[in-house]
Amino acid sequence: MSPLRPGAGTAGGRGTSTRTAPPSPAAPSLPPAAPSLPPATRRSGPLTWARDLAMGMRFAAGGGREGWIRTALTAAGVALGVAVLLIGASVPTLMDAWHGREKARENLGQEHPPKAGDRTVLYASANTTFHGEQIRGRLIRPDGAHPPVPPGIRQLPGPGRMLVSPALHELLASPEGALLRERLNYTTAGVIGDEGLQGPRELTYVAQSGTLREPDGYRVDHFGKNWDPQPLRAPAVVLVIMTCVALMTPVMVFIGTSVRFGNERRERRLAALRLVGADVPTTRRIASGEALFGSLLGLLGGGALFLAARQLASAITLWDINVFPADVTPAPLPAALIVLLVPTAAVLVTLLAQRGITVEPLGIVRNRPPVRRRLWWRLLLPVAGVLLLLPLTREHPWHDTPLNTVRLAAGSTLLLFGVTALLPWLVDAVAGRLRGGPVPWQLAIRRLQLSSGSATRAVSGITVAVAGAIAIHMLMTGMQAGYQDAYAKSGRIPQIGFWGNAAGWQQTQQALTALRATPGVSQARGTVIGSVGRLPAANGDIPATVALGSCAELGRLAHLPSCRDGEVFVAAPAREASRDIGLAPGATVDLNPPRGYGEPTPPHPWTIPPTARPVLPRDLSDAHPFHYDLLVTPSALDAGRLGSPDMELRVAFDRATPDAVEHIRNTAARINPSMFESSSVDNPHDKQYDGVRTALFLGAVITLLLIGAGLIISTVEQLYERRRLLSALDAHGTRRATLGWSVLWQTTLPVLLGLALALACGLTLGTLLLVIIGSAVTVDWPVVAGMAGIGAAVILFVTALSLPPLWRMMRPDGLRTE
Repeated sequence: MSPLRPGAGTAGGRGTSTRTAPPSPAAPSLPPAAPSLPPATRRSGPLTWARDLAMGMRFAAGGGREGWIRTALTAAGVALGVAVLLIGASVPTLMDAWHGREKARENLGQEHPPKAGDRTVLYASANTTFHGEQIRGRLIRPDGAHPPVPPGIRQLPGPGRMLVSPALHELLASPEGALLRERLNYTTAGVIGDEGLQGPRELTYVAQSGTLREPDGYRVDHFGKNWDPQPLRAPAVVLVIMTCVALMTPVMVFIGTSVRFGNERRERRLAALRLVGADVPTTRRIASGEALFGSLLGLLGGGALFLAARQLASAITLWDINVFPADVTPAPLPAALIVLLVPTAAVLVTLLAQRGITVEPLGIVRNRPPVRRRLWWRLLLPVAGVLLLLPLTREHPWHDTPLNTVRLAAGSTLLLFGVTALLPWLVDAVAGRLRGGPVPWQLAIRRLQLSSGSATRAVSGITVAVAGAIAIHMLMTGMQAGYQDAYAKSGRIPQIGFWGNAAGWQQTQQALTALRATPGVSQARGTVIGSVGRLPAANGDIPATVALGSCAELGRLAHLPSCRDGEVFVAAPAREASRDIGLAPGATVDLNPPRGYGEPTPPHPWTIPPTARPVLPRDLSDAHPFHYDLLVTPSALDAGRLGSPDMELRVAFDRATPDAVEHIRNTAARINPSMFESSSVDNPHDKQYDGVRTALFLGAVITLLLIGAGLIISTVEQLYERRRLLSALDAHGTRRATLGWSVLWQTTLPVLLGLALALACGLTLGTLLLVIIGSAVTVDWPVVAGMAGIGAAVILFVTALSLPPLWRMMRPDGLRTE
């Protein structure tokens, strides 16, 4: 008998010893044996790793049809995760490009405005809204022959002409743009280039207006602002962080699950390698090479999927953000980390999976003691997440600090990961306590009692995806409900407000006449608004507000006992600002008070008539933005003496009149296109949130379907492992329907438990996030029901596709042994 080779024992080379029998007395004496050679040194250097990984990659590439199916599924799962990671890594670059183009084409005014010259231009904003779509407009009037030109424009348009974005040109040329053509009453002279657009779907125009006056705009000598956007408010910050966490967490889980597709068949091949002399570390490295091959293919596929997906950027608009495909480019460092860490994660996950088995030369040891799943450390993850989030619920208002951002992201991630950690323990705990029932039920429960790891690994992806989707939908539903309540409250009375520079009371009367003649207008009122200050001015003075209008207009602002043109009224009780200034009959005030910025203003003294009477202001239920301290009729004061007077118009309309709002906006554009509109007619948040919620729901559906594909592979592999048992059951007369139902229950129980955990985690996380942003807790039950329905559909889908392999394996031929 030949001596045993080192490492060929039954324990796979793990400290096994070989016992030698004592020599027989009758045995002849043998010559002295040659000195024994020292045991071979186990190599584990870089070259050995490279050789074994390359061998594993060759096995994965040449594994036949079944091997390629497993590799393709691994690559598909990794490709999806890599594409999502690359898109997430592109967000900072995308936003930088989006803000950069806005900063390059804009000028919000200069602290010291330049004087009119050959290289200056008068510049004004003329934004408008059409059927809920925001349209950015800019009016210009050059002062000389060489005015500054914003990016995307070679030459400024001539008088009465405009340059438009391609999307606006398309809208104006369509039948739906007829009313908009009346509002933008300029001749289209060309199209703005990409450098002057924030995105390909942006609606914007630049027009030269011969009627543009200096009070309506401001003078600039260059384009490109040094203004940084304001930081995001609490709801937006929370939503962005949670979206990243909810997208990235299931992707990481899914990548970890994908590289384990075909794990059991891989282990049988490793047993064959042990038979020809490979040791345990070698088999683990070869297995890692197989997973590495699939992950590298997935990395390439993810890059291709990312390049294809970013071409859709032009057609997607979220929160008014629309970008060019070239903007969706990951930063170099995150892209390098993704390329490096995804294959590394595949190798580490495979090595971790190999630690739980013992590969023998003739098979895989499955009779090791069952792993006892501990609960305490699994509870630590969600508990730690909740403890990180709870202090944030008491922080009002939200402070967007790096520490709070880290706490929010870490708490949400720990809570979601805690669900994946709890699921294996919950499946074992529930399956271990189930007894009795029909035969298919008992077969399924017994299988879960023996081995539930592969099922729970795939279901954990479903759990994280559903929990994250529920939390984000709750967050967006709460935010959307808050906006809806605000718009419903301010929009009870159908009206639109306009605000612009006033040339005098006569202009305001002409504007009111034009608005009252507009179709659908039921009422129009307006006043000239200005500020008054103390004489002499003092630092820290808050100007009081004066309203100039007819008796009918002033009667809507205060309770007037009587009114004639030429009278003045002081609103009482006076505000602190008006008391400081000394608003009283006979007092002298400044009609052109300092504004706290820019050059000092020359005072315009005016004495309040001694006959001014005190009046009580009305309770303005239409959410009027100002409290007026001084009410003046036109004959008592020339509006031209006010420093920078404004014209405020309030227009009520009939909702039943078709396109009444658009007709009113057209009239306002004829009065003064640079007027600012304030209304609650259009709620842009509804469309924005609906679009994001739909995209997230579709993303969750796609994720669940891909995880369902992983469940199919796992189920089929388990059936293949039990093919001899299935053949024996078939030989004893077991019906196919019995085993088909057992496959259904075996898939159903982990999925149902995972969905229950996802529901609890998602509702908890969503509630905490809504409390953090100070919003009412709202549950989007249709979405919750939809997620549960998709989970049930995944169960049926997995079972239906598992039945054909099951029936192929239920044949007496499976008992044949060679």
